[in-house]
Amino acid sequence: MKILKRAAAVAVILMGVTACSDSDEYVQEAVTGPSPFHGIHGITVTKDGKILAGSVVGRAIYEVDPESGTASIYEASPAGMADDLEEGPDGTLAWTAFLDGKVYARRPGGELLTLAEGLPGLNSLAWTEDGRLFATQVFLGDALYELDPSGEKPPRKIMAGMGGLNGFDFGPDGKLYGPLWFKKQIVRVDVDSGTLDVVAEGFATPAAVNFNSKGELYAVDTEAGHVYRIDLATGEKALIAEVAPAIDNLAFDNDDNLLITNMADNAVIAIDTENGEARTIISGPLAVAGDIALGDNGDIYVADLFALRSVNPSTGSVSEIARVWSSNIDYPLSISITSGHMAVAALTAGAVQIFDAASGVSFQPHHGFTTPADAIVLADGSVVVSEYARGALVRIANNNWDNRTDVATGLDGPAMLKLAADGALYVSENTGGRISRVDIETGERSVVADNLSAPEGFDIGPDGRFVVAEVGAKRIVAIDTESDEREVIKEDLPIGFEAPENVPPLFIPTGVVAAANGDIYYSSDIDVRIYRLRKN
Repeated sequence: MKILKRAAAVAVILMGVTACSDSDEYVQEAVTGPSPFHGIHGITVTKDGKILAGSVVGRAIYEVDPESGTASIYEASPAGMADDLEEGPDGTLAWTAFLDGKVYARRPGGELLTLAEGLPGLNSLAWTEDGRLFATQVFLGDALYELDPSGEKPPRKIMAGMGGLNGFDFGPDGKLYGPLWFKKQIVRVDVDSGTLDVVAEGFATPAAVNFNSKGELYAVDTEAGHVYRIDLATGEKALIAEVAPAIDNLAFDNDDNLLITNMADNAVIAIDTENGEARTIISGPLAVAGDIALGDNGDIYVADLFALRSVNPSTGSVSEIARVWSSNIDYPLSISITSGHMAVAALTAGAVQIFDAASGVSFQPHHGFTTPADAIVLADGSVVVSEYARGALVRIANNNWDNRTDVATGLDGPAMLKLAADGALYVSENTGGRISRVDIETGERSVVADNLSAPEGFDIGPDGRFVVAEVGAKRIVAIDTESDEREVIKEDLPIGFEAPENVPPLFIPTGVVAAANGDIYYSSDIDVRIYRLRKN
């Protein structure tokens, strides 16, 4: 009977489906509250009073209702990706698609135009009162362009190498004012002559500026969490308000009320410029919700892109360990906890970083990896990194990050890593559709589970079965690797947020952990939440 059961299971698996339907043994529960965005960046207020906010990872523009504290999609994916956005004098809304290297514009009649493309890192933009449009590349480039609002002419480069001209605005004098992210200054640019002079300096990391209707210049410092008013004549800055770091942008509404965004908190915050009071209009407990790991204390640790956080699974309360720009961390998307260490990897930043698991103290991030999907610390202190695009596992000698050796190559999208209790190393091959075991010393590998649909996060449950997120099929399955019998734990899950064209398909990893009591936790890259599949 057992032989017949196994044969039937294998036959079904080979047809690309699992041997049984959604298990009724598990009940899905939300551990964390909802988040309104997938990270938030640019913000603007239209002439008719709409508050619009942009998300790069979420690939959407949202409309924020300040009364109800809710958000709805205004411009959907994929064209909606927006790092910055602003309405022109004729009602045309333009925005920068940072990862796609494009500037889009939606005309008042509904026509969608592409005003620029092939310029990765397009970040900030602003209109003049007479309808000229300007945009910059930052982080993936460093240049200022004038764009043709009709989309007929190619962008005209004005200047380059400024130092990261970020969120900017035109002043009453017709000059362009903006922060130099890397030089910690605010500058004035004559877009016709291509000249630049410094207005104010002494910032930690200035992110954006904006003028109110009185011609007063306000600036936000992302690293310090400060909001300033700048005296244009003297360059002196007056501290108006202080909030949590990771401020991204600011805008004034039609009544001169100041709004700022905070990318780590998925927040839009109203700032009273008279008394400095900060009132949160909308926010979320998590920013993006990438990979997760289970700590020895029972907490769930989340690589949240703009922060590293922990979640108490009993209460759903969220604590913060570090956040980008104010902490020594670089956009974490995956996490593992082994050998007393947390290892985080930043897929798009090419960085790997190690934390002490008990204290949360971090060591310096290390860069130069090729799309690092995951990292894990071995018992001897060495680190293994899965390089997704290169198809390789790389081993870094203990405390010697320049000593990097390929453990295995030829893998198909190596993604998440798992170190078993017996010291065996397993990796999910995302594009290859399999889970493989890799001998750390010899590089020899063997397939333990195949015919999977875009596997990402996985864990080994208390019963010895592999619990795998088949993101391509939007389900979690449990696999007996000896018999190959498979059980669908839950399907139709909110996982598998679509990646942009120029980003690895893994994009936001779905993490999975199996608790000792049989409960399964996973991260939702669609809902930006942590869920528990509770075993009845």
